[in-house]
Amino acid sequence: MKLRRSIIGALAFCQALLVINNVSIISLGTLAGYALADNKAWSTLPATAYIGGGAASSYLLSMLMRHHGRRLGFTVGAIAGMTGAAICTLAIALHSFWIFCLGALVAGVYTASGGFYRFAAADTSPAESRGRAISLVLAGGMIGGIAGPESSKFTRELFEPKFIGSYAVLVLFALLALVIIRRLDLPKPSDAERTGATRPLVTIMRQPVFVVACLGAVTSYAVMNLLMGATPLAMQMCGLPFSASTLVIESHIVGMFAPALFAGGLVQRFGPLRIMACGVAAFALCVAAALAGQAVIHFWLASTLLGVGWCFLYVGASTLLGDACTAAEKAKTQGANDMFVFVCMGAFSLVSGAILEHLGWAALNYTAIPLIVASGVSIAWLGLRSRAAAPAVPATR
Repeated sequence: MKLRRSIIGALAFCQALLVINNVSIISLGTLAGYALADNKAWSTLPATAYIGGGAASSYLLSMLMRHHGRRLGFTVGAIAGMTGAAICTLAIALHSFWIFCLGALVAGVYTASGGFYRFAAADTSPAESRGRAISLVLAGGMIGGIAGPESSKFTRELFEPKFIGSYAVLVLFALLALVIIRRLDLPKPSDAERTGATRPLVTIMRQPVFVVACLGAVTSYAVMNLLMGATPLAMQMCGLPFSASTLVIESHIVGMFAPALFAGGLVQRFGPLRIMACGVAAFALCVAAALAGQAVIHFWLASTLLGVGWCFLYVGASTLLGDACTAAEKAKTQGANDMFVFVCMGAFSLVSGAILEHLGWAALNYTAIPLIVASGVSIAWLGLRSRAAAPAVPATR
């Protein structure tokens, strides 16, 4: 089996459209939430609701795709993206914080659905190229990472009240994704995938390889949402201009997706555990840079390293997850993994606003350290375990 480049290219473009949606709802959602909320400590609740929508729907979407195919699951997600963005637009017009949270919740189904783009790419690729296919699709997010902040910068004050234009245009981006998805020739689920024998989910989740892969994916997104979701607000509190926030967000997105152009090849050459370890190291450097000061350069460097750490840890973890399941177990394994990711993302996103408001930017960064350490320790543990279990190579004379 060869890489199906046309499908991977289309999925990469859909990833770009998804990232435009994600960037707007996570970053602008915090600022819009701050403007709409009476209690400013709840300013990150819309971002949390967005993640909650993903957590509630990820497993159900995965099982839907198992029985009816990826295209139907992606279609449901794109429609949810259009609906959620429309509700957010209405909420801003009505100056309603709670309707805004509802729109974010519905839009979360879109990001959960789009999270399976990477697995759809892996489905069309041979086992040895799985990591490369995943990384190429994720690399498409770099386009969205640049277009998203630029679109927000142009549309945030295009209409009154502020931010209404930014959310109205997201309806069009999700519609474009829907058009592409409906024209996409994705393989249908095989009989083995739909009806094959599977182990209980608890048995799958007890495997060391699942534990480490899932913890790596959780860490990649939880740390990123904890820090990046609050970064625009932290910069605003430091008196830095919105243009500086846009630069920082763009650099963060480039840091997330530019390394994906070659991360898959690195996974193929060095293995997923070593690439995951590089992601953990980048996260540690991110926290160090954030604690070093509160000038634009500190936010820029920390956010860029945050993006790089996410990329290596997430690509490595997504590739490693494939070793934890058979074809028939793929849907529930991927669904459970992504559900854990969204739940932890939501928890960290929910507390980030309160920590920033009451304890400050430094305390927010210290909060990320235990999760980074836990992921690093688990990677080292699995690496040592795998090395000990590997058969000895006979000595040659």
